[in-house]
Amino acid sequence: MALPTDILSRLHALGVPASDVEEKFIRGSGPGGQKINKTSSTVWLRHRPTGIEVRCQAERSQSANRELAWRELCGRLEARVRAATDAARQGREKERRQTRQKSRGQKVRMIQAKKHRAGHKATRGRVSDDW
Repeated sequence: MALPTDILSRLHALGVPASDVEEKFIRGSGPGGQKINKTSSTVWLRHRPTGIEVRCQAERSQSANRELAWRELCGRLEARVRAATDAARQGREKERRQTRQKSRGQKVRMIQAKKHRAGHKATRGRVSDDW
């Protein structure tokens, strides 16, 4: 069974070959009686490198469940890539914020705060040794 072209293009965009995905058809669980106990309509996918697993039993048809499972797997892989790029971008932004120069107003406020704190400390008395 061939995968739809949109799923194949999503996998190609992620750089994930379809051969990295393990696919099994298993019997479902839940209500349904004899029908669910005899047919292997549930689709189980596992992406070996990342260990992401998807199990789909939403429809009665194996082919419909297969397509839904592949779409879910693509979505999870895309979310993983998105999270990694967002984390890298946030790291760069944090580094930029930490290393940028302070504005003139920030410098003035910082010096005023230091002078205020120094004045407060200057009012403290010295400890004497006479009891």
